[in-house]
Amino acid sequence: MGKQCCRGRPKIGRLTSRFLPCRETSSCAHIPASKTTQSCPSCQTHRCHLPSPPRCSVHDGKRPRALFGRFSRASAVRSLACTSRSAAPVILKIEVIKSERVPSSELPIEERLARLEWLERVGLRLARERNRGQILETVLTEARELCGADGGTLYLRTEDDQLRFALVQTVSLGIHLGHGGKEDEIQFPPLPLYHPDGSPNQRNVATFAAHARRRVHVPDAYDASGFDFSGTKAFDAQVGYRSKSFLTIPLEGSDGRVIGVLQLINATDRNTGEVIPFRETDQDTVESLAAHAALALDSRMLLEAQGELLESFIRLIAAAIDSKSPYTGNHCERVPVLVEMLAEAACGASDGPFADFKLSDEEWYELRIAAWLHDAGKVTTPVHIMDKATKLEAIVDRIAEIRLRAEILIRDEHTSMLEAILAGESREIAEARYQKAKGEIEDDLAVIERANLGGEFLLPEVAERLKQIARRTFTERGVVRPLLDERDLENLLVARGTLTEAERITINGHMVETIRMLEALPFPRHLRRVPEYAGAHHERMDGKGYPKGLYAGDLSIPARMMAIADVFEALTADDRPYKKAKKLSEAMRIMGAMKRDHHLDPELFDLFVRSKTYLRYAEKYLAPDLRDVVDEEALLAIKPPPLDLPSRAERDQRRARFLPEYEARFPRTNRAAPK
Repeated sequence: MGKQCCRGRPKIGRLTSRFLPCRETSSCAHIPASKTTQSCPSCQTHRCHLPSPPRCSVHDGKRPRALFGRFSRASAVRSLACTSRSAAPVILKIEVIKSERVPSSELPIEERLARLEWLERVGLRLARERNRGQILETVLTEARELCGADGGTLYLRTEDDQLRFALVQTVSLGIHLGHGGKEDEIQFPPLPLYHPDGSPNQRNVATFAAHARRRVHVPDAYDASGFDFSGTKAFDAQVGYRSKSFLTIPLEGSDGRVIGVLQLINATDRNTGEVIPFRETDQDTVESLAAHAALALDSRMLLEAQGELLESFIRLIAAAIDSKSPYTGNHCERVPVLVEMLAEAACGASDGPFADFKLSDEEWYELRIAAWLHDAGKVTTPVHIMDKATKLEAIVDRIAEIRLRAEILIRDEHTSMLEAILAGESREIAEARYQKAKGEIEDDLAVIERANLGGEFLLPEVAERLKQIARRTFTERGVVRPLLDERDLENLLVARGTLTEAERITINGHMVETIRMLEALPFPRHLRRVPEYAGAHHERMDGKGYPKGLYAGDLSIPARMMAIADVFEALTADDRPYKKAKKLSEAMRIMGAMKRDHHLDPELFDLFVRSKTYLRYAEKYLAPDLRDVVDEEALLAIKPPPLDLPSRAERDQRRARFLPEYEARFPRTNRAAPK
């Protein structure tokens, strides 16, 4: 070695014929070093920036220590043979084409600048693209058009180490498979990177390139040694095609792992249309493009993996909430289904109020995440309130305690009867009085038990009867106690459902907790509206909802969709403790009344009916005996009265905080994140 040239590498003078062994094993064949003297274009003495030599074809891309000169006019054929203990000899035939082996550095300056501009333009497109399918499409199409290639394939590496066909193009045959990310339409079997015994699969040119981590150029597949092109030849015979030149380039991610392979087929002469080997200048440029593509694809796949991980955590939380309360069944799972159905109907509307409503991929993802998290705050709701099946239920159902009190009353009456008989009173009179008192107690107990079940309404006469029953007393250990204490009477007088006002605020407070929990999360910009969507499905158009009392103009369309989905699922669910599942027609009639009362958005409800979203959901989730006929015309004919909105200042004030009863029940706490 002599002096250092201008590029910082040792000069390479005339070399004698010598052999350098492979770094990995002494069993590799030796590779002769070049005898050719090359000149450095900068210092005009010796060329030091020689191209990378062929790599060992068995040892996963480790380079033999050999130096190969670059030929601009001579033609040569070299063979690299390598053997190891686990693989048969593999012969890689590398051809240098006389008319096309022109280094990129020797191209005219104008062409070099044009290629750099092309790379910059395509690189920017790849960096800005957020759709993985479009990244694949851009890479393959641009690379194919640059080389004048007739076809190409993009493989992606799977988790089980196979190369899966992701995109296939053959212009002359009109083949374009996998377009728009529709990879499922490609029926070709994947290429395994390893044999069943664990040894690398290097018979296929694509798997070889992945293992060798270098580009492979095959001038003619029908005259290539060392590679198995039987599948290519069978395809050619089937469709009447002739696959000839192949350029295969691995795609390496930022961590050095091969994530895919780019393969181009049949470069053509732009003047004659003849199939030719790939020009070395094109190979260099496409290899640079592949590096850009690999980084863009790797980044997109990493983001997708992170998104899938986030979504898995969210589904896990939703499943935990559903498991916490068996009475809510699969509510957290079914609401997202309904929301997506309704959103699809809105996006597909060609006229009406939703003709211009569209969601991007990111907005779809945002809506889906919000739907899965819409009841996240229920993790803080006490189970005995969430699962309260009867009015008297607390940690246990207190109806059993009241039955015991009634038994004590009956026992006392029986004791009084016996004492009267012993005192000389007629047995018939005493027993008649006892039976009458016993019957009254049992009637009172029956009223209590019926009222305890809850329902849509509590009749006034039943409420008055309960108050009379509460005046009854019994004696326990010498202490006079009421049959119904104040807490019991308060619960039994609940007019609708099973929850008292305090319990209603507690269970409704899950929306306060949902909003606070989600607002505390550092959602990225494209998910910033998740707290709004998830936290508004109990709001109403007239400001009578909770937890903020927002009005129609303050609710986004996705938030209104969440409200319709939540109500419909709740009405048709057959796993709620306080009611039976309603038939489809009854559920829709109730929602029609909610439309009239400004509980639900009237335009979205009409879309819900016209698009038959309710029916598609019912066919999938409702029992056949619940799917009766719905009078759609009657529902669409309902017109809510005009809605008077308060001033903007008042509405803005509501948006800023929760309603007073919720602020009082759920005071804000300083939940600082741990450092």
